[in-house]
Amino acid sequence: MRIAIEHQIIHRPMLRGKAVVQMLRLTPDNSDDQTVAHWRIDVDCDARMRSGRDGFGNAVTMLYIEEPVETVTITATGDVLTSDAHGIVRGSNETLPPALYLRGTAATPASEAVTTFAAEAVRGCDGPLAMLHGLNAAIHRRFANDGKAAAELLSVVEAGPCDLAHLFCTGARSLVLPARFVSGFVAGEHDARPHCWAEAYVAEIGWVGFDPAIGLSPTDTHVRVAVALDAAGAAPVAGEAWGDLVPLTEADQ
Repeated sequence: MRIAIEHQIIHRPMLRGKAVVQMLRLTPDNSDDQTVAHWRIDVDCDARMRSGRDGFGNAVTMLYIEEPVETVTITATGDVLTSDAHGIVRGSNETLPPALYLRGTAATPASEAVTTFAAEAVRGCDGPLAMLHGLNAAIHRRFANDGKAAAELLSVVEAGPCDLAHLFCTGARSLVLPARFVSGFVAGEHDARPHCWAEAYVAEIGWVGFDPAIGLSPTDTHVRVAVALDAAGAAPVAGEAWGDLVPLTEADQ
């Protein structure tokens, strides 16, 4: 599938300073089943950009703005060719051992409620892959259309795809199966929108994607961009102003 993407972010730094430094995780990577045919990032002010990678191996763009700004409009556009690998991630850039993704975070804390839910979801499943599919399906059945129930379990105000991905990661880790958060895009009928899901590691197969928002593995409609332990590590924009910082007043906010 050829997916055309145009994604715009209007970012307002919470502090004013002499300069702004931001890390942008907006660029998809090539893999066996994903090829970036064209991609560019534009900003609406004078800036320098430098490509690199973060600690998780994600492609990143460092954005340097040397003048104070109140808002920054960032636009990512491009075309990505995808094929359906039934959720299996092949040829991705891996820099960290799978065991690292057993680690919990503030957004994915181990809890008795989630551990119990995950154990019940995989009852009767034979092997890690079946357990992960069982967990993914159970999250979708119970929470995808019931944001209130998911919010109560996760202690959040309102649950969406991001929270369901966090729940999958927490549940999989409680089963001693490495899992990580994935940010990217999903193609709709008319356009591609930001989306998130999860991946879990299965010995002898590798990383496999699971999208609890649909209860299935990602297909050729999904474009992978970044992976991390949770949403904060895969955020499209990270960083702030620096220099002689001047906090915004209440009138500015």
